[in-house]
Amino acid sequence: MISGRTKLIAHLGVPTETFKAPMIYNPHFEKHGIDAVVVPMGSRAEDYPQFLKLLFRLTNIHGALVTMPHKVTTVGLLDEVSTAVKIAGACNAVLLRPDGTLLGDMFDGEGFVRGVRRKGLALAGARALVVGGGGVGSAIAASLAAAKVGEIALHDTHAPNAEALARRISTHYPDLRVAVGSNDPAGYDLVVNATPLGMKAGDPLPFDAGRLDPATFVGEVVMKQEMTPLLEAAAARGCRVQVGVDMLFEQIPAYLEFFGFPTATPEELRAVARIAY
Repeated sequence: MISGRTKLIAHLGVPTETFKAPMIYNPHFEKHGIDAVVVPMGSRAEDYPQFLKLLFRLTNIHGALVTMPHKVTTVGLLDEVSTAVKIAGACNAVLLRPDGTLLGDMFDGEGFVRGVRRKGLALAGARALVVGGGGVGSAIAASLAAAKVGEIALHDTHAPNAEALARRISTHYPDLRVAVGSNDPAGYDLVVNATPLGMKAGDPLPFDAGRLDPATFVGEVVMKQEMTPLLEAAAARGCRVQVGVDMLFEQIPAYLEFFGFPTATPEELRAVARIAY
């Protein structure tokens, strides 16, 4: 039951039809008697900077989850951001602190890395290709660097995105090999689709799945469906895969702690989630 005491957590992005988080957080809050609710709020990019400022003037707002296309824009609208945000150049969590200031953090990369590790992929020294240099791709690349992969290759259809991300990674991880350019997945231990390709029917694949080695682990960020065309193609090649929603379940415990709520395990969250595709 939502009351006047309920803490509001906005879920900001567009289109809201693809949002999965409310169907995980809200059943969890209900089960554990946490008086909070995640509310999808669709804000177009041109309205977002003004909307975010007004949103956090509400007296019952507690924080926000931030998704596409606002993760990069959010960084410049906050009072303070974490090191992860500085490296990723993007933010997906905002907390309103008691003094009225806004703190931003980024958990996409942490969620992705926790997921692939849980599935048995050893990241130390691995070769990784991240296709997509936007908010989520930057976050995953940053967390892979922190996990001490041996090499990261970056590709984005807008080359300056990948080049800027490479510079940020090299600033914080000067000993890490970072390459920019090709999206050829051949020869990598881990390949990540961090683009929106797969959200719409008829989207092309983000890279040539026929070039995947069966030993390659393929990760996805698209959550509109569980097995995207890319993951279907990768599985047909014999690759291990991680579905997009796994990243979400793995990062939610970190979100809960950030917002000051009791933490949970991914298994507990899956048990109560009401996700439908």
